[in-house]
Amino acid sequence: MMRVLLIGCGRMGSAMARGWRGSGPVLVFDPMVDAVPEGTERVEAPRAVAGGADLAVVLAVKPQVFGSLGDALRPLADRGALFLSIMAGITLAGLGAALGGSGRIVRAMPNTPAAIGRGITAAVAGSDVADADRAAVDRLLAPTGELVWIDDEGQIDTVTALSGSGPAYFFRFAEALAAAGAAEGLPPALAMRLARATFTGAAALAEADTAPLAELRRQVTSPGGTTAAGLAEIDPVDDLARAVVAAAAARSRALAG
Repeated sequence: MMRVLLIGCGRMGSAMARGWRGSGPVLVFDPMVDAVPEGTERVEAPRAVAGGADLAVVLAVKPQVFGSLGDALRPLADRGALFLSIMAGITLAGLGAALGGSGRIVRAMPNTPAAIGRGITAAVAGSDVADADRAAVDRLLAPTGELVWIDDEGQIDTVTALSGSGPAYFFRFAEALAAAGAAEGLPPALAMRLARATFTGAAALAEADTAPLAELRRQVTSPGGTTAAGLAEIDPVDDLARAVVAAAAARSRALAG
């Protein structure tokens, strides 16, 4: 694997760094953390790293922090480093401008299950990214789960709204199910345990069974039964999901300017 300079070592960055161990040198720059993952090496500043085409710079800081790093990263871009950004709201054009108009740049949107290797990430490549660079990104993101490439950067906003923010929607609905169970008389702790186990079990079943989700739903729905009665109340969820994704996508576009 290429040499890696990780900028930002929060939960996602740390998870990625752990997956890279043993594959090549991994350098970490993050003045906000006390310790870096085992098997990596802390650097005091990006300028301390020798640039070159064999270096991949992974940008995993908060978008508002990135603005202060452009000057420090430009020399690496000038020397041909590959940049992979997992920051929300900063476009390829914005990244290119911050890096002085040079550099091979890939923009990606992961989701939080990537921290345990069960995420899905969508990536879009800048115009200067070669097939070999895509292959390098494939390897860099392999520890996080699945990766899909898209050709239209405009789709990143919808990706953000669907899979990027998606885990929170599922968590919120599981919270609501638990609260509903408690309202029907279950002890709150038991209701939450049932909701969480049902949530994770259904996800595991959907992964293990290749049948369409609609078929999995039909398999557990008997005409006139309890599931059918509950599903009848969920029918408006299609309009709700459309509104949720549209609102999140609009916010993503606004953040990108």
